Amino acid sequence: MDYEIVHTCIRVLNLEKSMEFYEKALGFKVVKRKDFKDEKFTLVFMSDGKSAHELELTYNYDREEPYDIGNGYSHLALVVDDLKKSHEEHSKGEYKVTKLNGLPGAPVRFYFIFDPDGYSIEIIQK
Repeated sequence: MDYEIVHTCIRVLNLEKSMEFYEKALGFKVVKRKDFKDEKFTLVFMSDGKSAHELELTYNYDREEPYDIGNGYSHLALVVDDLKKSHEEHSKGEYKVTKLNGLPGAPVRFYFIFDPDGYSIEIIQK
């Protein structure tokens, strides 16, 4: 049996703010949206336009407090052609960004940016 990953789901407190973050900070685009008004939730699927993998933002209408990310969630990861330029652009914006990092004994290869709900996204030099 063959398996193929199709999407990753995260729950968000403010759908518009989260969509704006993924669009502006990472260049994602909305590929589909499903509103379930009677059930009081919306699903928005976003894509980088390059891979088949999608990010599903789940928005529950009556949620008032941020979700507990917990200690089991780690991060999403994206690759970029110019890590330093990407880091510079994200650092200039209103985004929370870590410093450039590398694994012990290795050159600088990545940094993290955080979305409005606190989810961490690793940006890696391609």
